[in-house]
Amino acid sequence: MASAVASVEPTAVPTAISERRRIVIALTVTIAAFMEVLDATIINVALRHIAGSLGAGSDESTWVLTAYLVSNGIVLPLAGWLSGLIGRKRFFIGSVLAFCALSLACGLATSLPMLVVFRLVQGIAGGGLQPSQQAILVDTFPPERRAFAFTLAGIATIIAPILGPALGGVITDNMSWRWVFLINVPVGVGAAYLLYRLLPDKPPTRDPEARRIDMIGLGLAIVAFGCLQVVLDKGQQEDWFTSPFILFFAGLSISAFMVGIWWLLGQRRPIIDLFLFRDRNFAIGCVLNFAMGVTIFAGAVLLPAMLQRDFNYTATWSGFVLAPAAIMILMLMPATRTLMSALSPRILIPFGFALTGAGMYLSSFIDPNQSFTMFVLFRCAQALGVLFLMVPISTITFADIRPRDSDNAASLVALSRNLGGSVGISLVTAYADRLSQAHQSALAAHLAPGSFGYEALRELYGRTMTSDTVSAKLYAELLRQSSILAYLTIYQWLAVLLLMCLPLALALRKPRNIGAISGARH
Repeated sequence: MASAVASVEPTAVPTAISERRRIVIALTVTIAAFMEVLDATIINVALRHIAGSLGAGSDESTWVLTAYLVSNGIVLPLAGWLSGLIGRKRFFIGSVLAFCALSLACGLATSLPMLVVFRLVQGIAGGGLQPSQQAILVDTFPPERRAFAFTLAGIATIIAPILGPALGGVITDNMSWRWVFLINVPVGVGAAYLLYRLLPDKPPTRDPEARRIDMIGLGLAIVAFGCLQVVLDKGQQEDWFTSPFILFFAGLSISAFMVGIWWLLGQRRPIIDLFLFRDRNFAIGCVLNFAMGVTIFAGAVLLPAMLQRDFNYTATWSGFVLAPAAIMILMLMPATRTLMSALSPRILIPFGFALTGAGMYLSSFIDPNQSFTMFVLFRCAQALGVLFLMVPISTITFADIRPRDSDNAASLVALSRNLGGSVGISLVTAYADRLSQAHQSALAAHLAPGSFGYEALRELYGRTMTSDTVSAKLYAELLRQSSILAYLTIYQWLAVLLLMCLPLALALRKPRNIGAISGARH
């Protein structure tokens, strides 16, 4: 049986550690992972400021987001191998310090290309934090305590993407967008110190085979994911598959994926262990994580963009709209563990997807005169269902994974979530403009001079205005409402995506390792 590059024999970490120290370790690694996940969304509300400061277009500024996610995703499969090569403690602390150094570089960038390059490298530096965090929790806590550990981990994976835009808005409006990056430096250095003092090490593997890296598999993964990101980022600008440029990179990505799968299945020590997908719960868990990535990251981009573009909200106020949802989730997260003590994840997960889908569908009823309070309620409705997804999905996904495969399994889970986030952000950004144009054409048909809509709006603006003035105001309102309708259509699409996950969630089987699930009931 093929095993992962990261596969090393398990070390007896859990038994020699007190419960109090386990909790401190979990909190410390969660702080580091929180910082890295937060950085994927904290700049959402600052994109317009970055574009204006560096002389870039709004569509180009999103490269700062997607460049980070794609480079982060490419390095995820390497996390397990690097952890086994130099030791998990050294790798994790080194990743934190490198992430801080690149955060400083991003904060000092003087042009958009420079910032995008620094973000690419920053994504590489932070790519090992999420999978290493989950692998540390899996190895530190026994199966019956992992639900509690994943609840702590949920602070990073759930709260950070939701809190990011709120914190970013306050920082951007009151300081500068550069501090969105610079704030990582003191936090990261402090976390690295705590990790050095508290984190037990999982020593490097001595197996010569495990220390080798599958360079061909790595190269194919880089080409596949890199070309996919080019297609997603440039598709709208190049008119998608009518462009030879897009067709070339799409073909290259598909070819690399197909050849990569063939290659990885034939290796004894592949860079990505596809044999883990033979576990049905793990395979379904990765697909569900992809869907969650699309929802969490796309949702975190969608609402701030609409508020700033069409409702004249500042970065701070658009952040305030998102903040209550983060507070709500933080307060209710302990209830997730309580529910898991009474209900199986196979019940909670479908309920979570249905609830999140309902929240997205309700958001499609936002109107052009919506109040701040209603925006807050809509955002809370979108986020509430995530409470029933993250911890139950993590628990059942890792339930039957062997300890020696925990590093590689965690890398695949994080990769699926990041890839979903990258796809979600790119498609939301691209189709917001395309759908806006379609809605604009539809609405314009009802605003011809003499039509009911035209005359009603002219009455609203006052009969003393000239026809040219009325036409200018109508056109401005036409653009605004077309843009709003585009965002509402995307909310409907997200609702459909989430509801399509229900059959997969219902296909989850009862884990063989009952302790991993029953532990949530103690």
